[in-house]
Amino acid sequence: MAFNTGLSGLRAASVDLDVTGNNIANASTVGFKSSKVQFGDLYASGFLSAGTNPIGDGVRVQDVKQSFGQGNISFTDNGLDMAISGDGFFILNNGGEIRYSRAGQFGIDKEGFVVNNQNMRVQGYTADDDGNLSGIRGDLQIATDNLAPRRTTNLQTDLNLDSRESVLERRIRDFDPIDVGQLQGASFTFGYSDGTSPYTVPPIGATASASDAATAINAAPGVTATATTTAVMDAALTDGFVSGAGNFRFEISVDGSAPIPLNLDTAGSLEDVAAAINDTSNNAISASVVDHDDDATTAPRLRVIHSGGEPLDIAWGDEQAGDPLPNTQQGVSEVFVTTDRNVEQVTTESGNNAFEVAFNATPFTVTNEFNPIDQRTYNHATSTTIFDSLGNSHELTQFFVKEPSPGNGVGQSQWSIYLQIDGELVGGTDQTPYTALFDQDGQLESINGDPNGEMIITDWVPKDPSGEPNGADGPPANPGDVVSPIPEPATSSAFVVNLANTTQYGAAFGVNDQQQNGYTTGRLSGLDVSDQGVIFARYTNGQSQSLGQVALAAFNNTDGLSPVGDTTWVETFESGQPIIGAPDTGTLGSIKASSVEDSNVDLSAELVNLIIAQRNYQANAKTIETSDAVTQTIINLR
Repeated sequence: MAFNTGLSGLRAASVDLDVTGNNIANASTVGFKSSKVQFGDLYASGFLSAGTNPIGDGVRVQDVKQSFGQGNISFTDNGLDMAISGDGFFILNNGGEIRYSRAGQFGIDKEGFVVNNQNMRVQGYTADDDGNLSGIRGDLQIATDNLAPRRTTNLQTDLNLDSRESVLERRIRDFDPIDVGQLQGASFTFGYSDGTSPYTVPPIGATASASDAATAINAAPGVTATATTTAVMDAALTDGFVSGAGNFRFEISVDGSAPIPLNLDTAGSLEDVAAAINDTSNNAISASVVDHDDDATTAPRLRVIHSGGEPLDIAWGDEQAGDPLPNTQQGVSEVFVTTDRNVEQVTTESGNNAFEVAFNATPFTVTNEFNPIDQRTYNHATSTTIFDSLGNSHELTQFFVKEPSPGNGVGQSQWSIYLQIDGELVGGTDQTPYTALFDQDGQLESINGDPNGEMIITDWVPKDPSGEPNGADGPPANPGDVVSPIPEPATSSAFVVNLANTTQYGAAFGVNDQQQNGYTTGRLSGLDVSDQGVIFARYTNGQSQSLGQVALAAFNNTDGLSPVGDTTWVETFESGQPIIGAPDTGTLGSIKASSVEDSNVDLSAELVNLIIAQRNYQANAKTIETSDAVTQTIINLR
């Protein structure tokens, strides 16, 4: 009996030494899980009873149980190395046999499959060409070909337009000059489109000067009036008359006052007379020599202008001082009127209706009109890059021009939007801009009546740097059929500009966000792995796309897995079937990229276990030695 007991102890201690040695040997094996021997005692027993004083028959190894506790996570320089933080196993395809492992030292084989060091393929959820995870499990494969370009079909712009900006463009009616005689004795009323109360100009005096008439009209809101009096001398006053006269005299009187003193002692031409007039102290009077063409002669004429519109009386001749001058001319007084866009009508109250007729006959003239190459004609602009179907980049610029508020200007603001691609206006904005309306809180109400704040561009022809079509998809055959969002795959150059989140606050212009969904072609430049085990490919065009997702497996009885070497396990009846899912879902752990899980062997504890196992072995050997000595004593009895 003692021999068997000691022998079983030797066997048990030997197994303990083997397991401890194996743990120590794999202290640096990635993903290794340490084992521990579990022992049980042995008793000899009969069929019906074990007896009143049973004696043990030794020890036996009941189980070698692995510890699946978490190992330390160490960082590596391999982007495909993965460590599981928590529960779960990587699923490996070993030529059709499914194995499970915690060792996440992975790479790529010649066919692009993600494999471990033994060329077992890692299983996961595959992705389609657009990077959408399919939910279908298979071998993960990294596509190394170029990423095909994607045309821009949607551009989202989130910005703030400064409500403090002024209206840059002016729309005015610029009248032809109106003779003061047509205004004398007249009264008229201006009507306004912005809600301003009508304004009635009091009757202009029957003998009022052009200056008086301009002053009266200027008092009306949105109206600007100036006056001039112009006298162009008739053919009697020429260079020959001036140079040939023995007593040349020239006099100018303003509004019946005494003639203005002129120094004509050396005058010999019309230019000399004009210079003498321009040298007077009256800065409102100027003179020049102009070409004149009528039925009588084409000789140059002297023109005298009073910039204030006061009456001018001019006389000249070859006369002695004190004698009346034979040649006289009166200036023609005219009023120049402009009205802004808010003046919508003029109604004659009394007198000549020439002003009303002139108003109705004068169309709007636009000054400081939008010009994309003139920064003074727009308030804000922002640019971004978009892409055609061939992956060529183009610059899209959005211009924002503040307009007068609609109606009476209360509760609404209005902006015009122009779109330009590579220097050419698109979206029909070369003819008519888009109109954006904002409410009293600065929120966008609509663009061209669309409450979604979208502009659908259907007239863009992608061109090369020389201005010729570059072969990419062009405008749709039926622009009216284009809807938002544009269905995939797109078949034309049409795209949507979305400004739904644009605001108009009293703050500086700023672009908060601007995103478009197009890109050019790209080459694979690197791989990243997320905590959910999604493998992302990074490309040289700045894009990233998911290529698949690592799958993890868990078991109801992890201890029931059977180790088969290479730090892998296989499913057994005791382990139960695997529960497969994505990392960081359910009870499955998360993935740590560029990391591996170290062996969970506690080397210090194993060295102590080694000493204990050695002691046990020696002690059991001593039992056998003692039993042998006792047996020898009995044999030696004579």
